[in-house]
Amino acid sequence: MTESHEHTSGISRRKFAQLLAVSGSAALLPAAELRALERPRGAVPGAPPSADDSFWTLVRGQFALDDDLTFLNAANLCPSSRPVIETLYQRARDLDRDPSPDTKERLIAQREETRRLLAEYLRVSPEEILLTRNTSEANNIVSSGLALKPGDEVVISADNHPSNHRAWTEKAKRFGFSVTVVDAVTPHPGPEYYLEAFRKAVTPRTRLVAFTHVTSTVGDGFPANELCALARERGALSLVDGAQTFGVLDVDLSQMQPDFYTGSGHKWPCAPRGTGVLYVRRTAQAALSPSIISLYPGSVGISRSHEGIGQRDEPAMIAFGQALRMQMTIGRPAIESHARELAQALIAGLSSTGGVKVWTHSDPARSASIVAFQPASLDPRRLARALYENHRITAQVRGGEDRPGLRLSPHLYNTHADVERTLAAVRRYLTSGV
Repeated sequence: MTESHEHTSGISRRKFAQLLAVSGSAALLPAAELRALERPRGAVPGAPPSADDSFWTLVRGQFALDDDLTFLNAANLCPSSRPVIETLYQRARDLDRDPSPDTKERLIAQREETRRLLAEYLRVSPEEILLTRNTSEANNIVSSGLALKPGDEVVISADNHPSNHRAWTEKAKRFGFSVTVVDAVTPHPGPEYYLEAFRKAVTPRTRLVAFTHVTSTVGDGFPANELCALARERGALSLVDGAQTFGVLDVDLSQMQPDFYTGSGHKWPCAPRGTGVLYVRRTAQAALSPSIISLYPGSVGISRSHEGIGQRDEPAMIAFGQALRMQMTIGRPAIESHARELAQALIAGLSSTGGVKVWTHSDPARSASIVAFQPASLDPRRLARALYENHRITAQVRGGEDRPGLRLSPHLYNTHADVERTLAAVRRYLTSGV
């Protein structure tokens, strides 16, 4: 996992302003929503932005987030920006005004532009891109489409999402292949540990290695390039769940070279709900059978055979492309650098707070923009409720006995002021209780 060093001072404000001008039909938005989008907003009420935060405060202003909300849950769901919302409303209104075949054809053509943008974004070809509804669907297209039989083996990580873990164990019961699970270790023992663990787990029977680029549990990063290379060397396919890297890290699939890579639009890309991506490497396409056969497939490559699932939400998929344009205009290395910087500030602040156990490793090479911690003896659910109700800070709760606590995930619409506000609130409740 590489860390970007591009500084936001190199971002052209003029270039960013040009992006905001591309959606010209703001009148299609409901009046109240339009007013909410257009009024000036600061990152934290009553706290002027620092010099380092000035550009990201401008970015924050393009989202419809409430002024008083400190939203730190990108790993679950992100808001969409003004250009994305405008595009979504505009294209949906076009279809509802004239739901004729001609309108549908025009929207399908615009959907194909999103495929092209996804290919550019991930540095692959449009012929290798499937438009899906989310990472879970994309993962299941892979697990349902591979012809696995008794004697075959799939190697997965214990910290995989259920759509890349339980999906395999359930299908193994049905088709008779075996699943080998590589244990997760906390704190993160380093990329070499996991590379060696997978090296030992892969056998001549292994047909696929499936792992998570960055885990949703505590934000552990896996050495994706090296694990994909290992799978190739052993004659196995590789599946990388990119739900927590697509849209925040500057992912380059031409360097990673997975056979399959999956991601969601509703998380870090800040695209509409119900959008996602599945990359299928050209050399792996023959191994993947289509899971659903219907009408309205894509127009190029694997999408012609694997994307026909009937009527789709074309406006959402078109707006997905707008979200990608926004990120590419800001600069993906700049987004990665900013998100990592905020995560590191949270890790440092929480680690220096008495009683707090931080599950996420402080080494940026082992993490990204997810920070998980146990707030001493405080009940995580009660703390999350107090943070939201009293301070309007949004955090995700991790219950149970497996690394319980809260999860914070800052993104491009957050600032250092958000970090300081969150740390102050957590420390207050550690002192006073909840």
